[in-house]
Amino acid sequence: MRLIIGITGATGAIYGVRLLRHLRERGGVHTHLVVSSAGWLSVKAELDLDRRAVEALADTVHPIGDVAASIASGSFSTGGMVVAPCSMNSLGAIAHGLSDNLLTRAADVCLKERRRLVLLVREAPLTLAHLRNMSLVAEMGGSIFPPVPAFYQRPRTLDEMVDHTLGRVLEQFGITHDLAPSWQGWPPAGDNST
Repeated sequence: MRLIIGITGATGAIYGVRLLRHLRERGGVHTHLVVSSAGWLSVKAELDLDRRAVEALADTVHPIGDVAASIASGSFSTGGMVVAPCSMNSLGAIAHGLSDNLLTRAADVCLKERRRLVLLVREAPLTLAHLRNMSLVAEMGGSIFPPVPAFYQRPRTLDEMVDHTLGRVLEQFGITHDLAPSWQGWPPAGDNST
């Protein structure tokens, strides 16, 4: 499977980078990376990683301005795209089909070809414009997937919280993982303490 990973300038670069790392370790998924200019700033500011370290995690890297890249065409088959994190700027461009750079064009291709598009939108609080743009993308078949932590798994670290979200994202594409256990109900089987 080919999977496009987009990273924008919203806070939460850890989601995109850890997703690339997990897919590299797992194998079986050919990743195509495209990062906005602001995305590179977030990667540096939040993770203190340089561009080469992140690019090394992807199988193929595309410059944001290369609108003639393979992933800009519907004839190039992919399993879809994850934008992690997805800024409100990129969300707006995707919602309105602007295709003003390779990231938004690749997302537009996923929507028009009816391929899975998962946007880890990051902003709070949300304005009416943000909500309407999310609604537009959802109506076109995209998945709005804010990286909201789940506490029922009782995460002990930030990495566990991030990985739980990424495990759920991978499930959107039918990709198996061992990032977080699935919910088995409460109380856990064999627990007679309640």
